[in-house]
Amino acid sequence: MLRPTTTLELQEAITGAWADATTLEVRAGGSKAALGRDAPAAQALDLTALSGITDYDPAELVLTARAATPLAEVRAVLAERNQHLAFEPPDYAALLASERAPTLGGTLAANLSGPRRLSAGAARDHFLGLSAVSGRGELFKSGGRVVKNVTGYDLSKLLAGSFGTLAVLGEVTVKVMPAPEQACTVLVHDQTPAQAVSWMTRVTATPIDASGLAYLPVHACGRSEVQAVRAGGTAVTALRLEGIGASVAARLQALREGWLTDAGHGYETTVLERDESRVLWTEITDCQLLPRQGVVWKVSVPPARGADVVTRLTALLDCDVVFDWAGGLVWVCIRGDAARETVVRGTIRDCGGHATLIRASATERRRCPVFEPLSPPVAALSRRIKDAFDPGGILNPGRMFA
Repeated sequence: MLRPTTTLELQEAITGAWADATTLEVRAGGSKAALGRDAPAAQALDLTALSGITDYDPAELVLTARAATPLAEVRAVLAERNQHLAFEPPDYAALLASERAPTLGGTLAANLSGPRRLSAGAARDHFLGLSAVSGRGELFKSGGRVVKNVTGYDLSKLLAGSFGTLAVLGEVTVKVMPAPEQACTVLVHDQTPAQAVSWMTRVTATPIDASGLAYLPVHACGRSEVQAVRAGGTAVTALRLEGIGASVAARLQALREGWLTDAGHGYETTVLERDESRVLWTEITDCQLLPRQGVVWKVSVPPARGADVVTRLTALLDCDVVFDWAGGLVWVCIRGDAARETVVRGTIRDCGGHATLIRASATERRRCPVFEPLSPPVAALSRRIKDAFDPGGILNPGRMFA
């Protein structure tokens, strides 16, 4: 195992591996080791020593840290200044049965975002700059420590979601935001999936400005620690409001007066205050409301098609589901060990969606494509990019595609 403690040592390690044609498994915290294809490399490149916040300017809303800095450390420092990572990075420890802590670099490398993606954007939208080492052993930098940065190619957008297959992040700079002063969640009870998706779609077109919209079927509600969610015995549609206190109160009132009805009939609702709201959205963000066993798919579809896709999937598979992103993201947990990728991808093929296998056995992650197969033109472009950054194919080989 290689354990560089400085950027120079990281560069030397990768240069040596390239010269020796030694493949490397890149690890920051290791919490997402089971995410992606199962493709062990010859040697592990452990980045845990590359940790720590190197620069933080609360006034400019910018933070720089080494790639293996734990997310918990970043959150704690930001909380002292009432700031946060607006893209709401998830912790998949429970989902992936991992005991390791997620890191800032690992989260950006996987481009992972939580429910607030609906309003704040993806992780890559908050990724301002980086220093990294390519598979050639070349140290390079991109972006900077300001939000409005136009210098050079925006490589942070390219590396976000590349799962360490193009370059190894050494240091990253992210945009941070003021934490909301107030928050609450409106629970709408007993909607069907079709009613919930229709209602969420209509709400997104209003000035209500929800920062989270999710639909939890009865089975998911039963796993929640929030009494109002668990004890109702019905499905729940959750809408989160965040901001300054006066704004949250005004939008809640507007919601009650104009958007909690459907065809003239009012819905039964419950309002969760700040603390319970935080617990519920942590459960949704970290996928704690899914079963602990079974194969898990992350299915992205146009929000208006979410209910239709779930109707088809549940007719063909023995599965549990949770909706997020106003119906645009569907978590599907299939009972058993088989990934059933033909059924999952065949079901969403005609609606412009894509599916990623998130949790499955190593055997299944070797057998079937974990990420949505690329069209020939996109696959050719991806191959050229890979060859430019990592011509020897030494960085996380096979992690994304065979």
